[in-house]
Amino acid sequence: MKPATSSAETPLLTEELGAPPARPNPKLLLSSQLIFNIGFYSVVPFIALTMANDFAMSAVAIGVVLGARTFAQQGMFLAGGAISDRWGARYTMVAGCVVRVCGYLLLAAADNFNLFLAGAIVTGIGGALFSPALESLVAAAEERRAPSGKHRPTLFASLVIVGEFGAVAGPLLGSLLLGFGFEVSLYVASGIFAIMALIFWRFLPRDGKRGHDHLKSVPKHQLLACLRDKRFVAFACFFSVSLLAHNQLYFGLPVELRRSGLDAGALGFVFAYASLLTVTLQWPIAKLMRRFGERNALTLGLSLKATGFAAVAVLATQPPIATVPVLPALALVTGLCLGNMCATPTAMRLVMDFAGGRPTGAYYGLLASCGGAMVLIGNTAMAPLYEFADQSSTAAGSPWLFTGVLAVVSAVAIRRFLPVANQAKVIS
Repeated sequence: MKPATSSAETPLLTEELGAPPARPNPKLLLSSQLIFNIGFYSVVPFIALTMANDFAMSAVAIGVVLGARTFAQQGMFLAGGAISDRWGARYTMVAGCVVRVCGYLLLAAADNFNLFLAGAIVTGIGGALFSPALESLVAAAEERRAPSGKHRPTLFASLVIVGEFGAVAGPLLGSLLLGFGFEVSLYVASGIFAIMALIFWRFLPRDGKRGHDHLKSVPKHQLLACLRDKRFVAFACFFSVSLLAHNQLYFGLPVELRRSGLDAGALGFVFAYASLLTVTLQWPIAKLMRRFGERNALTLGLSLKATGFAAVAVLATQPPIATVPVLPALALVTGLCLGNMCATPTAMRLVMDFAGGRPTGAYYGLLASCGGAMVLIGNTAMAPLYEFADQSSTAAGSPWLFTGVLAVVSAVAIRRFLPVANQAKVIS
């Protein structure tokens, strides 16, 4: 299922590939993101707590498992996007749900490092199949929307908002189910993804013979054109720091909460706060960023994330504040969420410009794959630093300072690697 085209290459591609198959309603796509995030956030934020508290595993072991999950998902998005471009979103999204169910069942059976690692990897592969297909359908729906003003927020901003509703419900559901055991959370989440697979099979458009021929006729050189676009590869590499930063909500945040003497209940509260910020502010910030310009929006977003890390780097060196022990965690989450609201919808929309009318699945896949590689490398590098971050000391600020410096470097460098058309707009 190929997204609609919109560039100087459009006539050529239309002639080669024929008319694209029907697209699902945007409401179905947004609802899918909501359900997906409920199933995701009811499990993943609690993997680190379970490994540490129930199985006494080290920060290094936890970092490897979380990094492997992220790399298996984000790192394999390129393959998942190419599969979606080649064979269509319906089959790819159903397969992603089934694979994720298998991964959750492996995690439910896990009682050692190897099983946690295997379950995390399989879980990630499921997401690698699902997400690029969904994003390519959202991109196609965005291209087909009736114009209503230059500064209107994109469907990607709506995707973030509905995803955050799931990110609110997911941790709350996970916190509730954790009292019955982590495996119960996994069984419930498995049921959610099984239901999603049935919904996609029933309601996503069938490709049919014409659509199947359309997908098979996509030239192979079009599927991985993103790899030959040096500007996009550089853009994806610098933007990957944004995903590494956001991933610290799952890796670094539990460490900071332990340093502050807080438990799993506080983790659920912090995630609910993050979601509340995003639900209430994403739409007005998205409108503001459309006026602000893509280059400035990306720089501002990464700079806000760096500010959140700098705040924790300073506060972690001091004893927890007795009256507000959660303050460092809230400072981190505020910076990360505000930065994400500025940068992520902007970057997702820019992918359409980079693709220039070609299938977008592989482009979104490469963007996420670079992020997955950065998370695996970054978490592995920071794991020894986090070993000293659960007690207030000068060393406790080192992992936060490290990530903050990376975010600043990325904020400065990414400005040079916008799509050529957008660079021309800035110059003019």
